[in-house]
Formats: sequence, structure tokens, C-alpha cells
Amino acid sequence: MAIVVDQDECIGCEACVEVCPEVFALNDDEKAFPKDPDSAAACVDEAIDTCPVGAISRS
Repeated sequence: MAIVVDQDECIGCEACVEVCPEVFALNDDEKAFPKDPDSAAACVDEAIDTCPVGAISRS
């Protein structure tokens, strides 16, 4: 399942980047995006749970 960040919901808080920097980064608009959308890194679920606006999911 691919990791998806809803760009409209993301507030750029960087929580996902702090929890899982190998998978997430901020783009030029200061919105999070998955550097590797197919990553199976263990920290992805923690990043999903940490997002204060629920912008991260798997599809």
C-alpha cells in the first residue's frame, strides 16, 4: 500500500519528518510528502499516528 499525504490537510508541522525522516520530507510549499511512497519502514505507522490533522494514510 502506498503512503499518501493529503496536501490540502497537511499543516507542515514536520511531526512525520521528525518521527520518520527516511520516508518523509517537506516540499517547497512546506507540506510533507513521502520520499518513498512504497516504503515498509516501521516508523510509517508512528508517523500516521503522530500527524495532528490525519493527513497521512495508506492507499
